[in-house]
Amino acid sequence: MPRSGYTGTGRDRSRAAYKAGYALRHPERIVPYVRRAGRDLWLRLRSRGDHVAYYRAVMASDTARSPEAAVGGGPSRERWLAIGRMQFDYLLRHGLGPGDRMLEIGCGNLRAGWRFIEYLEPGHYYGVDISPDILVEAKRTLVRYGLQERMPYLTPVDDLRLDFLPDGWFTVVHAHSVFSHSPLEVIDECLANVGRVLAPGGFFDFTYDRTEGPEHQVLREDFYYRTETLVRLARRHGLRARFMEDWERLPHGQSKLRVTHRLPDADRAPR
Repeated sequence: MPRSGYTGTGRDRSRAAYKAGYALRHPERIVPYVRRAGRDLWLRLRSRGDHVAYYRAVMASDTARSPEAAVGGGPSRERWLAIGRMQFDYLLRHGLGPGDRMLEIGCGNLRAGWRFIEYLEPGHYYGVDISPDILVEAKRTLVRYGLQERMPYLTPVDDLRLDFLPDGWFTVVHAHSVFSHSPLEVIDECLANVGRVLAPGGFFDFTYDRTEGPEHQVLREDFYYRTETLVRLARRHGLRARFMEDWERLPHGQSKLRVTHRLPDADRAPR
């Protein structure tokens, strides 16, 4: 059983009792929550059950208010920088080198991406996102940090089939705060296809909102999964998923899994 790096992994945030208790503890958040719930309901009706279209509209709305807040962590520029630095430093400790070829799924406005782009060799970073609005902000981040000569690729996508990318090319695939906003069928689509683009010996790191109680969602924006569910899903697609214990010690509310090809241990170099 994974060790919890934060409290509340057994809570079901979709239950009325939890919402009532939270409202009593944080009355100042009731009105913003009601507004967001109303907006989300309207966006879901417009998207007609298509989660990607729905969440693209959520991102457009959030980005219009604050690009930093749209990718999580609050509107503070300092927090935006800190979370990006956390992701970058973590991969450096796990052996990321300048010659690695990275695919970042849900690259957002390059909260961590600009650091990867600066560090990796030119042309070795490929970022994809479902939101054209946030990719416009990503291009502004490139200009802000003077990274044009690093020649990163930034591409909008409609799904996570990754069918436009080459076989076995990426040594590192990274998705931070993506599956925490994804229903299981979207995660399944990604895991069904990421093995094809992952190079031999490469790995795919992703974070997720972990629960040790019932799996649930809130406003179709935040999804909570048991670790065993995602490990089984990866195994179904011929992949091995490992819970990253050292990530739990960092000041971030999500957990992390690392996915690799299911090769004999003797043939796989740990990172």
